[in-house]
Amino acid sequence: MKKILMIEDDLELAEILTEYLEQFEFEVVTEDDPFKAVSILKLEPFDLVILDLSLPGMDGLEVCEAIRERQDIPIIISSARSDVTDKVKALELGADDYLPKPYDPRELEARIHSVLRRYEAKSQEKQESKSDFKCDVSSMMITYKNRNIDLTNAEFGILSYMIAKQGLVVSREDLIHNVNAINEDSSNKSIDVMVGRIRNKLGDKSLIESVRGVGYKLLK
Repeated sequence: MKKILMIEDDLELAEILTEYLEQFEFEVVTEDDPFKAVSILKLEPFDLVILDLSLPGMDGLEVCEAIRERQDIPIIISSARSDVTDKVKALELGADDYLPKPYDPRELEARIHSVLRRYEAKSQEKQESKSDFKCDVSSMMITYKNRNIDLTNAEFGILSYMIAKQGLVVSREDLIHNVNAINEDSSNKSIDVMVGRIRNKLGDKSLIESVRGVGYKLLK
């Protein structure tokens, strides 16, 4: 589930958008105080920010700049301001998209998915540039040190997820819920079996470290 921080002082609009986005398994946290919102971003992990420009006490452009100085997180501007100067300035400050109000919530949902896809692709590209693993989602092919690894769909899903999270601990539950080729009724034991097969195919069992009681970590 992706977590979104909505910085919006129109609480009625925020409630409408939240109810709509929750249908698509987004968790939405709303904050109408821009100072508190910037503080929250320092304390909690979020996947995306929806930012209004007309806020009390601090202009949204200032908020955008403050966020971008500290974090590389997707920012979608949601604003009633029609001046093209605001749009240009927001994009120059690091916003990823600008959605003028009023708009259909369906367009916001589509833009969220689009921005998240771009960020995830960029993040994976950065990760792979430092790694001996290369993952091509379109062809469902993973190479390790330029050697193709022959994987089943489920094994590809597990290893590609681990590559995206390389160096971090991945729980068995994470794999069950985030790998489409794995049935959600699968047991932890079945995950262990598939990871064992992946280790054998990689030819180096030490690449995937077991984390007792939690899951696995693909070493850098």
